[in-house]
Amino acid sequence: MDLALSLDAPVIGDIREALALAGFSRTFHGEDAPPVTHYNLADDAGFYAEFLAPLHRGEIKRNGKRDVAAAKAGITAQKLRHLDLLLIAQWSVQLGQEVKIPLERCADVLLPNPVSFLVQKLLIHDKRQPNKQAQDVLYIHDTLELFGGAQDELRSVWTDQVRPQMPDKTARQAQKLARTLFEEVTDTVREAARMPPDRSLSPEVLRGTCQYGLSQILLA
Repeated sequence: MDLALSLDAPVIGDIREALALAGFSRTFHGEDAPPVTHYNLADDAGFYAEFLAPLHRGEIKRNGKRDVAAAKAGITAQKLRHLDLLLIAQWSVQLGQEVKIPLERCADVLLPNPVSFLVQKLLIHDKRQPNKQAQDVLYIHDTLELFGGAQDELRSVWTDQVRPQMPDKTARQAQKLARTLFEEVTDTVREAARMPPDRSLSPEVLRGTCQYGLSQILLA
């Protein structure tokens, strides 16, 4: 689960302390300072929270080190470009006992709409580390597979809500990537197909699903 963090907004309290009280522990990734950090839930090895913050400048700091993370309120947030897209036309989901989430009170959670999620993944692809590229490709595939029956609705979200709020150059770049990124099976696609331990996913099926789904939503 990725959680967006505004570096400019005031934060009350220590988020790290609240995570620890809720049973989360930290794992560090990479050799950067501060490192990219995952917050793992102790009784669920497959679940972790990751905080994200916007990257507005170059990836390299003046001292020559990569600008990949920021620290605030006791937690470390990974910096990524185009996070503003995830705030467009957000979906509201209510979590609670009715959907088998053990919360004392229902909570309304804002989530990125699938189109904004897909477009952001496309736009940051070239800047990601190889293992993250493969992970993002799998996310693109799984999102398209999950919402494959709602292509008309997602196309409307793109044309009516997401694209009008993007600079024209950025929107055209996203469409170009939708056309070219999955033209052939690459090493990244092969690695993405190997990632799910509980599924037998062929690289060609993954590539075809991504190419067709993106074309129907962003290029139709």
